[in-house]
Amino acid sequence: MNIPFLDNWRKRQAERRESGLAGVFEDDPEGVGELLSECELLRSQAAVAGLTLDDSPASLQALDQLLPRWREDPELLPWLGNDAGLYLGTVITRSVPGARWHVWPGGHPVVRLASGRELQVVEAGLDWAVNGAPELTQIYAEAAEA
Repeated sequence: MNIPFLDNWRKRQAERRESGLAGVFEDDPEGVGELLSECELLRSQAAVAGLTLDDSPASLQALDQLLPRWREDPELLPWLGNDAGLYLGTVITRSVPGARWHVWPGGHPVVRLASGRELQVVEAGLDWAVNGAPELTQIYAEAAEA
């Protein structure tokens, strides 16, 4: 049975499935931004240390001051670093004028500043979690200056 509109609909749905996070981001950038801002592991680890993450630049400074107990758990480290990067991106997009999330076609989230410069916040979060440097506040300060 040949139903042209159904064939067109199936083709669009297949393209959407193939596009992954980048395709969803195109359809609902605010929804994806909210999803990226959840950072549940980081928020729970911070809460255990007595810190409430309120998506403010001051909370980045408080994170930088925490003792890095997570470095003792190699399984936790990459997940926590990922969340730290997403949290950094959340703080930047909520407090730096013109900054917004952008998702590359492969599904990699970055923060795009008003100048067009892109910050790879996930990599920065991983570096922070593993090495303690660069500090999250330093990356935020560079983004705020741009």
